[in-house]
Amino acid sequence: MSTSDSSDSPEFSFVPRLQAFAHLVRLFNQTGTLLLLFPTLWALVLASRGWPSTKLLIIFILGSFVMRSAGVIMNDLADRSFDGQVERTRHRPLVSGQLRPKDAMGLLAILLIGAVGLLSFLNPLTWLLSPVALALAGIYPFCKRILHIPQLVLGVAFGWGGVMAWAAVRNELEMGTWLIFAATICWAIAYDTIYAIQDREDDVKIGVKSSAILFGSSTWLGVGMAVCSMLFFLSVVGEISGLGMEYFIALFFIAILMGYQVLLLRSEITPQQALALFKQHCWIGFIVLVGILLGTR
Repeated sequence: MSTSDSSDSPEFSFVPRLQAFAHLVRLFNQTGTLLLLFPTLWALVLASRGWPSTKLLIIFILGSFVMRSAGVIMNDLADRSFDGQVERTRHRPLVSGQLRPKDAMGLLAILLIGAVGLLSFLNPLTWLLSPVALALAGIYPFCKRILHIPQLVLGVAFGWGGVMAWAAVRNELEMGTWLIFAATICWAIAYDTIYAIQDREDDVKIGVKSSAILFGSSTWLGVGMAVCSMLFFLSVVGEISGLGMEYFIALFFIAILMGYQVLLLRSEITPQQALALFKQHCWIGFIVLVGILLGTR
């Protein structure tokens, strides 16, 4: 019998390594992918005046997964010196040593090649817009060192998916494009401020900036203003697009749900409560999508 430890064998180390890569791209937590995908689908459906083509649906669903996965890898590479000091992130693969930076960069390269492959099926205007998406994904992780509301840049990055989707359908950018873009920015400020509540104490200690720190005890007000702005932009896009009453009823339900969240934020909430409120925003994105589909005449 061999005296070597079986844990040194390739067969033994393969599964934990695969799990580390899955953890790196948040494979089993796709909330971020949905929050990127929904505004993209809003734009696809509105620009198509109904259900978009199967080809575009597949491209943008896969694209949302690929770019969100690439984005979190860029974030973890940029933040590995911070993540070890934050309770929620200290077990991430690059911090714990499960993966090396070059491992992460290798997977990032594969994902970006995949994104280029998906772009090859789209029109030239969408190609021209794509470098902006990559630049935003790369810039965002560093914004928390500079900006007091880095969530603004996250919103721009997530909203750009909708801009590209509109361009892929219409081969031009119209007023509706920018209204969805503006609504997405406001929405991201709202939900990511709630998400940032989880790390507020740790972020203050290490000097990282966030809107949850900036707003402080007035976080409820900041989130409320962002949501009101989101609903305003979505109402205008519904009006100029001629959407039916079903769409505006959907916005009314969203206003009720978000009003409830704002009321909860007036009191101190736990990190677990903040995460639960953040995840509810996937339903908000879904309700808007259903409203657009039902309201399209």
